[in-house]
Amino acid sequence: QRNDAAPHRVPRRDRYRFQLRPHNPDHKSPGAKDLVYLESSPGFCEKNPRLGIPGTHGRACNDTSIGVDGCDLMCCGRGYRTETMFVVERCN
Repeated sequence: QRNDAAPHRVPRRDRYRFQLRPHNPDHKSPGAKDLVYLESSPGFCEKNPRLGIPGTHGRACNDTSIGVDGCDLMCCGRGYRTETMFVVERCN
C-alpha cells in the first residue's frame, strides 16, 4: 500500500543535499522533526520470499476488528470467506 502523505526525497545538483517535498503536492512540506521515507515500503499482501514477507492469503482474521488483525485490512480488499465452527469438548 502506498502512503501518499509521506514525503520523499528529490535529488538536486549537489548529490549530498536533497530537497524534500511531499508525494502529493496538496500536502505540506516536511518539517525538521518529521519522519521522511527514502524508499516506498514493500507491500505486505502478496508473498515475497526475498524480503521474508509471507503474504496474507489463507490467514485467519477477525471480522469484527478494525485493527491489523481485521479481515478488511488483512485481506487487502480481496474479500474473505467466513466459517462458523462448533467445537464439542469434554469437561473434567
